[in-house]
Amino acid sequence: MEASDKPRKKNQPPQKPRLINTKWVATIMPISFVLSVVMSYMSNEALNSAGTILSFVVLFFFIALGIVFDMIGIAAASATEKEFHSMAAHRVRGAKEAVWMTRNAEKVSSICNDVVGDICGIISGATGALIVANITAGLNGVQVVLVSLLVTGLISAMTIGGKAAGKGVAIAFSSKVLAICGRILSVLPFSLDSKR
Repeated sequence: MEASDKPRKKNQPPQKPRLINTKWVATIMPISFVLSVVMSYMSNEALNSAGTILSFVVLFFFIALGIVFDMIGIAAASATEKEFHSMAAHRVRGAKEAVWMTRNAEKVSSICNDVVGDICGIISGATGALIVANITAGLNGVQVVLVSLLVTGLISAMTIGGKAAGKGVAIAFSSKVLAICGRILSVLPFSLDSKR
């Protein structure tokens, strides 16, 4: 049986890896839509009757959320699953989930860096515009432009600087970052298939 199988395998043309995972793209698009709507709704509800200080709290929350998820995506892409095999063998909580994250690094990175990261960036920009509108009520044109530039610069600096610092931490401590994420995922009411 084995000898007869060998010629068939040699005659088969080599399969090229698929550049675009159409199934994953079709899955991630509706997920992105739902997450964007939910997070935008939450931020709008929080900001409807919020003053300037609470608006800044919401702004910093979404900037921090984007930085944290960016770290998770980088950690998943840079970690190796070998680090978690012994933990999984000893039934350490979250080890199986960490293995799943490393095996599905492309998907984890896409969700964390692209979906959540981009949504947080959009909401941060919208929150910044609301803060500018609150601060500049009754000011003249030049003052409005200056405040707008300062708030935009603050958002950009915090987001870019935070992600730059977070990337270094995520690469240096990728196994610890994924171990924490694995523990969090292990208590959620769904299970990840670590074999895929």
